[in-house]
Amino acid sequence: MKEHSVSNMLVERRSEPRKQVDQRYSVKFSIDGSNVPYQLKILHKAIKSMYFLVKDNTDLFRRLNVGDILNMEYYQTDITYPSEYLKTVIRHITKKRQARLKGHYLVGLDILESHA
Repeated sequence: MKEHSVSNMLVERRSEPRKQVDQRYSVKFSIDGSNVPYQLKILHKAIKSMYFLVKDNTDLFRRLNVGDILNMEYYQTDITYPSEYLKTVIRHITKKRQARLKGHYLVGLDILESHA
């Protein structure tokens, strides 16, 4: 299993406040070599950054690396809003220490640009 050590993580310095998502957002993306796209719920959202949780014993966790740039499809669960493809970088992968989140990591994403 891949270890995410402190040395390979970026120190997070938020330029904007993080807030709980008012509307439900999800993200769907593929990583090179995967046949099935991953689909995850966004937990926190700011204007140019978002966050999701991933369990440490999953295939997805072993494939994620700080600095990876992915083309992700962001969408709201309200189908009246269209999905949007955004070029996104993984800024940090941070171990959660709360008992209820044992074995989970918070994956911080920064949106680089949209694909119209």
